[in-house]
Amino acid sequence: MFDLHDKRAVVLGGTSGIGYAIALALAEAGADVVASSRREDAVERTAHAIEQRGGRTLRVTSDVADRASLGELRDRVERELGPVSILFNCAGITQRVSTLECTEELWDSIIDINLTGTLRGCQVFGQGMLERGYGRIVNIASLATFVAFMEVAPYGASKAAVGALTKSLAVEWAQHGVTVNAIAPGIFPTALNSAIIDSPRGQELLLRTPMRRFGKVEELTGTAVFLASDEASFITGEIITVDGGMLASGVNQ
Repeated sequence: MFDLHDKRAVVLGGTSGIGYAIALALAEAGADVVASSRREDAVERTAHAIEQRGGRTLRVTSDVADRASLGELRDRVERELGPVSILFNCAGITQRVSTLECTEELWDSIIDINLTGTLRGCQVFGQGMLERGYGRIVNIASLATFVAFMEVAPYGASKAAVGALTKSLAVEWAQHGVTVNAIAPGIFPTALNSAIIDSPRGQELLLRTPMRRFGKVEELTGTAVFLASDEASFITGEIITVDGGMLASGVNQ
């Protein structure tokens, strides 16, 4: 079960944090994996780690804010490895700021990466999946898809919209053999949220997690591999929360 041999996966934002862990897990499950981001050194490091796990890969940078770069990535992967059947949209940014002080430029930049960047990935790679009648797309949502966090309104709005986009595409593409799901991680220490983790607010979040600990990125990978596999063939439009019970608890404990 959960065998991904003979599958090609692209992980956008796959060279750090959650995306990096997912890319390696897909390779360990047998897929050829191309983890792409803007930084050449990070792409090189991740490609080397994938190869160490026996997977074929390529070293290609891309930017989810640049549709042309995503098209170039797709074309090279399909030319050198084969058709892409699995896509993970993991690229994301955030910044803590009060809503009154949030400029339109900051708002637009977060929406562009987190939401529109996810849309670009789905469109660029989804077209071929629809034509071939098979595909697995997994977006990275957030607990902010469901509940609000203090002073991250642009991030929360973008992730709520990622949830809606996931469901919309799932309904639209279901009859064409393409599933579209999302994973909503709880609190996983990464470079993206390190400032929060190390603050008093981080301790509050820890208290709100029934397991009384933050997650390890490796604890997301089983869900990721499952959603990418044929065992998830009748699951689409779902947002699976992996959060140590935090969303279920709802209040401080």
